[in-house]
Amino acid sequence: MSASESLRQETDNRGTWDDVRELPPSAKLVAKVLEYNDTMTQQQIADETLLPSRTVRYALNRLDEESVIDSRFSFSDARKRLYSLDIES
Repeated sequence: MSASESLRQETDNRGTWDDVRELPPSAKLVAKVLEYNDTMTQQQIADETLLPSRTVRYALNRLDEESVIDSRFSFSDARKRLYSLDIES
C-alpha cells in the first residue's frame, strides 16, 4: 500500500459535521466545546459544559461511533484520556 492510499483511508475514516447533525444535543455540545478547545479530558469537558460526567461519557461514545473525535492516553496521567475533534474540513 502506498502512502497516498493510506492517507486516503485515514481521511475516509474521519467524520464530518453532517455526522454530528443527527446526534443528541449533548453530543453536539461536546463537539462544539472540543472545536473551541483543542484537547480536553472528560472532566474538563464536564466542567466546561456543565453536563454530568455520565452524559459526557455517553456523548463521547456517540461521537466516537461517528469517528468525529480522536482519543489518546494522557502522558502526564495514564489514567486519563485526552479528547480532540477530528472532523474533515
